[in-house]
Amino acid sequence: MLRTHTCGELNINDVGKEVILCGWVAARRDHGKLIFIDLRDRSGITQIVFAAIKSSSVYQKAEGLRNEFVIKVLGKVEKRPQGTINPKLSTGEIEVVAEDLEILSPSLTPPFEIEDELGVTEEMRLKYRYLDLRRRKILNNFILRSRLYKILRDFLSAEGFIECETPILTKSTPEGARDYLVPSRLNPGQFYALPQSPQLFKQILMVSGIEKYYQIAKCFRDEDLRADRQPEFTQLDLELSFVEEEDIFSLTERMMQKVFKEIKNIELKIPFLRLSYKETKEKYNTDKPDLRKETKSEFSFVWITDFPLFEYNEEEKRWQSQHHPFTAPKEEDLAILETNPQEVKARSYDLVLNGMEIGSGSIRIHRSDLQEIIFKIIGINKEEAKKRFGFLLEAFQFGAPPHGGIAFGLDRLLAILANEESIREVILFPKTQKAYCPLTEAPSEVEERQLKELNLTLKKPKI
Repeated sequence: MLRTHTCGELNINDVGKEVILCGWVAARRDHGKLIFIDLRDRSGITQIVFAAIKSSSVYQKAEGLRNEFVIKVLGKVEKRPQGTINPKLSTGEIEVVAEDLEILSPSLTPPFEIEDELGVTEEMRLKYRYLDLRRRKILNNFILRSRLYKILRDFLSAEGFIECETPILTKSTPEGARDYLVPSRLNPGQFYALPQSPQLFKQILMVSGIEKYYQIAKCFRDEDLRADRQPEFTQLDLELSFVEEEDIFSLTERMMQKVFKEIKNIELKIPFLRLSYKETKEKYNTDKPDLRKETKSEFSFVWITDFPLFEYNEEEKRWQSQHHPFTAPKEEDLAILETNPQEVKARSYDLVLNGMEIGSGSIRIHRSDLQEIIFKIIGINKEEAKKRFGFLLEAFQFGAPPHGGIAFGLDRLLAILANEESIREVILFPKTQKAYCPLTEAPSEVEERQLKELNLTLKKPKI
């Protein structure tokens, strides 16, 4: 290691030690023959003192330091003089008096100050995201993200889940948001799609006997963006065999209880409140009610249940699935499935937190005959069903267990935990509302050679 300690760990007990620190120059103050540097790394800040009387050569090197230079300092830990202690820092009782200095990397003048409160545009911050991430406020969001992932993995592992990875390059099965398509070089004229969710694969995993699956999955949807949407996002995806709704509810509530206890030190009361879709629409005119005032709670969870199985598409003059076509109908509504589809309730459920949907799932259809009826109602004939979903339907012929699941929007959950208004603040390299990355300038044009390899041609824009 280049260093013996980090910039956040030294304290009064280390006085007298010779140490080596590495980091970024966060601030510089000149006082006659003394130069004070705040040296910053991920762990915190240590004050470094360069004294001309101590070493004139080291002092002269320090005169050339500027903010964001990366340096290595050898020195001795000393107690700060009376009246100069900084109680805001964990290292505020000590300073390191430099005996040697090495500039590891110089820096240009940053386009904005590396401090928590900034007066620059979001696009500027995203263009220089690597500088933005040096700010403690932003860095903490990603420390939080890492903590959340560990809590979730520990909880689900203890519950007997197996973490699985499903394909990113997969089949386009348009039903819902638009797919991102990827042309295949080896199969001219054919395309992969980036997954909107691992839905079909996780159901196949239930057929395979995995029984309890989870994945922290990247998902992609080509849709219009808002503060709570991105073209690529991360979800915690779960699927379980031999379960009913109550099993999903109980598992979720215990998991959220653990998350909020470990991250916020808050004891969530379970079970969570439940409202039917009809009830919440009539009372709140939304299916994502914010009940914090009613429950007198900075976090209010509510399950929304009994959604309609279908909704009518006026433009196409047909019924379509409100959730997705693999959602099971309520058992008591099977008799009216084909005669009164508008009255059929789904075995689906949403979890809403503070007026934001953070989870959605359902008990799935596992019987081929029922799946065929659903496809028929939404206008998908056998030939089309085989073309779109044939691999799943074939798998169902080999013994499919009753199963269900749920997926949680981790970016949304993290934004709430971090008290951020936009999920862009908890995504390392997010896109703007125009689905553009200021850092990499993606999307961008590609070379003609690449298009030829993919057997693609571009239409020239009309003048």
